[in-house]
Amino acid sequence: MQKSHLLPAALALCALLSTPAGAACYADYKAKRDDPLRLHYGTARIDGATCSTPVAEAQIRARIARDGWTLLNVLGVFDESGLAEREESAGKYHLRY
Repeated sequence: MQKSHLLPAALALCALLSTPAGAACYADYKAKRDDPLRLHYGTARIDGATCSTPVAEAQIRARIARDGWTLLNVLGVFDESGLAEREESAGKYHLRY
């Protein structure tokens, strides 16, 4: 890899690993269910060694699908320090999936 490509690659790696190793990982997301249309905002704990949006998307998509929900998007990943500020907004979907 050329030196000019090292900085973008390093920045991309940092973005994927947004929480410290060993720290708990959480994500907030939006989902929908059709007929009738219903929407919800929720938070979920993400399992595994990598805390990233792609990992969160895969886990949340599978979990919510069991109840007929479709993932619209993952808003972001965060550690335990971000849970309290999202709890009220997520309501009954706070750590449900």
